[in-house]
Amino acid sequence: MTGMSRKELNIVLIQSDISWEDAGKNLAHFSERVNAVTGPVDLIVLPEMFNTGFTTNTEDCAETMNGKSIRFMEEVAGIKKCMVIGSLLIKEEAAYYNRLVCMFPDGIFKTYDKRHLFRLSQEYRVIHGGRGKTLVNVNGWSCLPLVCYDLRFPVWSKNLYREGKYEYDLLVYPANWPKSRAHVWKTLLTARAIENQAYVVGVNRIGTDGYGTPHGGGSMVIDPKGIIIAEAGEEEQNIHAVLSAEELDLFRESFKIGLDWDRFTIEI
Repeated sequence: MTGMSRKELNIVLIQSDISWEDAGKNLAHFSERVNAVTGPVDLIVLPEMFNTGFTTNTEDCAETMNGKSIRFMEEVAGIKKCMVIGSLLIKEEAAYYNRLVCMFPDGIFKTYDKRHLFRLSQEYRVIHGGRGKTLVNVNGWSCLPLVCYDLRFPVWSKNLYREGKYEYDLLVYPANWPKSRAHVWKTLLTARAIENQAYVVGVNRIGTDGYGTPHGGGSMVIDPKGIIIAEAGEEEQNIHAVLSAEELDLFRESFKIGLDWDRFTIEI
């Protein structure tokens, strides 16, 4: 839970088109986008399935935890001396996962397997859902990373307040969110920030995927009051934002609704 000393957090959201099921091309492209990041950075966030686009073609697109895309994330984290977050298809034994990876600069990583699998595609048929959440520490900030469709399930992301401390300060959602549901994307990201008294980051892709689905970007950073402090349009771009620990703490202290949050358990 939060409570340790925190400073400002410099984050970069990389909003990009994704070449369909072409990991080599995507890794080269994201390398260019990362090289364009200048100045101090603590966290870089990539879209969901950044190396292939959102696909259920597990046989051709899944990698292992020793694959080239994991090595790419390790290299980026080491060079930029920051955490890198993104998701990709991973195969473990006979099972496949939409796995979010939080890569630290020293090559250590934590993972989260997407819990809520999109029922309007084949994802829920071919991917194994995760069984738990993962918290990571980014320069004193407690971060809860989730994936795309998880955004629609507020219980899964609900913050906790216990013994004067909050479970997390920052929610992060890498996504491949369709342009047709852009209003939902923006509304739910804002709601998650307000109800959890936390910063929220949503990183979406642009372009049309292999299923013919357009994606409109709209990556954004939202403060705990629900105010958008950085927002992308529909073009490829890196979005830089600075999160203030001081403003977060002052708001939480002056409007301490965590004391009235409900206690509950989740059945998995």
